[in-house]
Amino acid sequence: MATKLQEREGFAALVMRLRASGVTNLDLLSAVEATPRSAFTPSHMSPYAYSGRSIPIECGAFMEGADLAIRLIDILKVKPGQRVLEVGTGSGYTAAIMGRVAERVLSVERYRTLADLARKRMTDLSLKSVVVRQADGREGLSGEGTFDRILYTVALPEIPRARVEQLVSNGVIMAPLLREGAPPLM
Repeated sequence: MATKLQEREGFAALVMRLRASGVTNLDLLSAVEATPRSAFTPSHMSPYAYSGRSIPIECGAFMEGADLAIRLIDILKVKPGQRVLEVGTGSGYTAAIMGRVAERVLSVERYRTLADLARKRMTDLSLKSVVVRQADGREGLSGEGTFDRILYTVALPEIPRARVEQLVSNGVIMAPLLREGAPPLM
């Protein structure tokens, strides 16, 4: 884990980059400040925790650069009182940030190792508003009610109808879609 000085310097540099790109939401920036990104990165990668680069994590996965993760949450307009579904927990960093803003975040991860590690991080940070489940949530997750925001971090050929039906009126889904003819990522 990074030292407190590295954490503060990394956070300050990130905030400067985010503000330069138009991110000014104080609730979001406060959530970022309260969530030490180095707690989500492998220890040998902690010097890069606040960089814009992708960082490899367990199970052959990676966590997106800090700038992209925060900009996605900003674009989603996650607000207090909302319920959010994240498909693809990864390290848990994005869920943790959203959990400091939204009322509840359900994050679904298909790899047990990643889900277990993310769950432990949420416990260590006392983030009770984030629930991490181990399941393949790409096609839908029944019995969870509706969500104000749904964020996919896995690419899909199209958004599953079951997921659209879990969205409240005026809700937002954000997902990377595979373009036709592109090779599958899995």
